[in-house]
Amino acid sequence: MTTVKNLFRKPVTAAIVGSLALAVPASLAVPAQTAIAQSQTDQLDRATRALRAITTMRADFTQTDRAGNVVAGELTLKNPGKIRFEYSDDVNMLVVSNGRSLTLVDYDVNQVERWPISDSPLGALLDPNRDMRRYGRVVEARSGAISIEVADPSRPEFGTIRLIFVESGGAPGGLELTSWVALDAQNERTTVRLRNHRYGMSVSDSEFRYRDPRRSTRRPG
Repeated sequence: MTTVKNLFRKPVTAAIVGSLALAVPASLAVPAQTAIAQSQTDQLDRATRALRAITTMRADFTQTDRAGNVVAGELTLKNPGKIRFEYSDDVNMLVVSNGRSLTLVDYDVNQVERWPISDSPLGALLDPNRDMRRYGRVVEARSGAISIEVADPSRPEFGTIRLIFVESGGAPGGLELTSWVALDAQNERTTVRLRNHRYGMSVSDSEFRYRDPRRSTRRPG
């Protein structure tokens, strides 16, 4: 259960990694740095467009914490801002966003936690108003893959998330989100990996609602 909560809890620590230094002659430093910055901006914009181009998506996921504990389930995404993590039957928990707030429902203890999308580590994925140029940076770009890290340096408690994309002709925008890594307040790393992506299906808004366990002990179907 800790594996699930580590990813979605509000108080997380931002790990802002310094910019990579490039060893070039002084006479070439400014043009080279300008070119690198422009290239990274282009890659960041491309990844952002790919995220925003998703209308609906379903994918199988596995979620792994630092200790190697793994839980699995199905993710459903509907832009803007809606997401549902439906865990396997042995994890009596649900995580869902209705486009405004992210809610974690723990049916074992009949507890509900809720916070604004923008305060979650998943804000970069869910919040359409998140300025990726302001809060994001490319940490790796190689043939066929892009890795971007998103964090607000002025609000480290809102966390850091690293999104990894790979080239895919079948994905909106030509890039497929294959995994992400979040860091929590205890410096615990949680990794989510996606597979079996499906796009463009009809998804009802009712999938992003939940039954409040404080009023009922039954888990939503």
